[in-house]
Amino acid sequence: MAEEVTQAGPIRMTSINRMMDSIRYKAQILARTTKLESGIMGMGILGFAIGLLVAVLLIVIPALMLGAI
Repeated sequence: MAEEVTQAGPIRMTSINRMMDSIRYKAQILARTTKLESGIMGMGILGFAIGLLVAVLLIVIPALMLGAI
């Protein structure tokens, strides 16, 4: 029986290396996006509360001072 040679040539290794680089790049983007989103979600309630407070200060207090309410 004839034995098959299963060595990868330089052209095949180049294409495999390119695919691996692409996979690494996409994995890094996914990890960074996940980290950013988790940081945003962790500060969501605090950000909402601060925004609500600023809105009250900018709208309600000047209206009270002018006697509109």
